[in-house]
Amino acid sequence: MTVTPIDLFSCAIHLHHGGRVRTEAAAPGSERDGWQLTAVHAKTGADVHADHWEVHPGAEEIVSCLIGKIRLYLRPELPGRAEEEVRLPAGTAAIVPRGRWHRIQLDTPSTIMAITLPHGSRLEKRTGPGQER
Repeated sequence: MTVTPIDLFSCAIHLHHGGRVRTEAAAPGSERDGWQLTAVHAKTGADVHADHWEVHPGAEEIVSCLIGKIRLYLRPELPGRAEEEVRLPAGTAAIVPRGRWHRIQLDTPSTIMAITLPHGSRLEKRTGPGQER
């Protein structure tokens, strides 16, 4: 097997059960067996769908800020509560609990890497007070 460099920003890396690793063109909403690693150079909120909540019911998610500075928001689990804010400067990561709605907000253009099981993941448009963040 020939070992070649992988462009993390144009491919998704799938870590399959049984130890197999495969790459393919990054495609939003792709459903694959096993864990998925994605990386993005985010210049604007649109690059991280900041106007949407995201959830991964099948697993926790690791969200990592490699370069830049981001904020990870967790949607309140109980009505009337405030969003939880986690600040992630370069070189840090957070683990989003399984089934917890979350979103990313950029403080500066950033390079972000995430790892999760994508099966069943969903997006939901943000609505209501504070949406302009």
